[in-house]
Amino acid sequence: MKFWGAFWGLVFTASVNATIEADFTQKIEHAEKRLQVTQAEISAEKAKLADELRKLEQKVLGLREQTSVARRQADEKTLSLQQLENRLTDWVKQAEFQQNLLDRFLQRQGFSYEQLSVLQNAEKIAAVKNYAEQAGYFLRPNWQPNKVILPTGQLVNAQTLSIGPITWFVGPQTQVGLADQTEQGFQAQALLPDELADTVIDLQTKGSGHLPVDASLGRAFTRQQSDESTIEHLVKGGIWVVPIVFFACLAVLIGLFKVIQMSRLAKFVDLTPAQTEQLLHMKSDVYNQIKGMQQKLVEVANSVSNQQAREDHLFIQLQKDKTHLEKWLNVIAVTAAVAPLLGLLGTVSGMIETFKMMTAFGSSDPEVISGGIAKALITTELGLVVAIPALILNAVLSRWARKYYSQLESFAIQLSANDAPKHAQSMG
Repeated sequence: MKFWGAFWGLVFTASVNATIEADFTQKIEHAEKRLQVTQAEISAEKAKLADELRKLEQKVLGLREQTSVARRQADEKTLSLQQLENRLTDWVKQAEFQQNLLDRFLQRQGFSYEQLSVLQNAEKIAAVKNYAEQAGYFLRPNWQPNKVILPTGQLVNAQTLSIGPITWFVGPQTQVGLADQTEQGFQAQALLPDELADTVIDLQTKGSGHLPVDASLGRAFTRQQSDESTIEHLVKGGIWVVPIVFFACLAVLIGLFKVIQMSRLAKFVDLTPAQTEQLLHMKSDVYNQIKGMQQKLVEVANSVSNQQAREDHLFIQLQKDKTHLEKWLNVIAVTAAVAPLLGLLGTVSGMIETFKMMTAFGSSDPEVISGGIAKALITTELGLVVAIPALILNAVLSRWARKYYSQLESFAIQLSANDAPKHAQSMG
């Protein structure tokens, strides 16, 4: 009995808990629905209030503006005579400033001071409007007939198209290129190649196409036209280029001759004092190994019996060898010294001519002045180009000759330090 009582008690408790849980769940769902409804109402009310707030802010701004106007009108009514005079003075200054701006603008467009002095304000404003219309035309470019000066100097009738600072032209015989507008008219910078010219012709004939644009605004063509060959560059230097080139050729020929001459010298054979003594007495096979100037010294030493006379003969032979080794080297040294002086002389002559041109025609064109100075400096450039290699060549060849002569001189000292050979003594 106790068991069944406990069992039914548990069953009743579980049933009561289930009923309570269901009741709480229903209440929570009902509360959530009410919360959602309340939130929707709050959102609608917030939007309505925001709209009303915006309208009120606009109304406040309008009232502020009306207040400012009313306050300004009230201030105008209460202005004193002095304040009105100050305001009038400010207006006059503003009008003068605007007038000066207008005159300055028209002067940049080519109007002279005398023309502006007789024009009325209405006429000045009309001139500005006319310029504005022309500027608007440049924003809508069209092909226009104009005369163009070709690079050959020929004046031809052509169709031109200007967009900003760049102008294309199509002349007779499909001559297409870029032009530069000057005071004298359109000056052709350069002709375009066929593949680029065809695109410009298509644009003119068909109304659509691609335009080649020179991003450097003609500087690239000018740089290309200024390129010149070495001969053209030298010709610009004038008459003083001739002696500089002559000395340069002379130094090159002598340098080649001396290099060949020095390279063909017999190889110097270093001998010990004992070998030198044996060589003098014909007791050595080394005699067959020595050649050239070294052999000549041995022959001179063997041909003289007297010690003093042998030294004199050896000294004379050394001087002959030295003269032979250093022959024509002075010409290269003179070239290295004279070439820059001739270049400087040519530069001075060119500068004198440039200043004469400036005196005769003025110095308004800086390109003419810089061009004359550039031509004058060509001789200095050429003189340095000739002098520097000549100086180096002279130093190398002179060192080569001195080294060989030093070896001959040492060998001659060894020869003079030994006794005369017997056959030379008998000859004496």
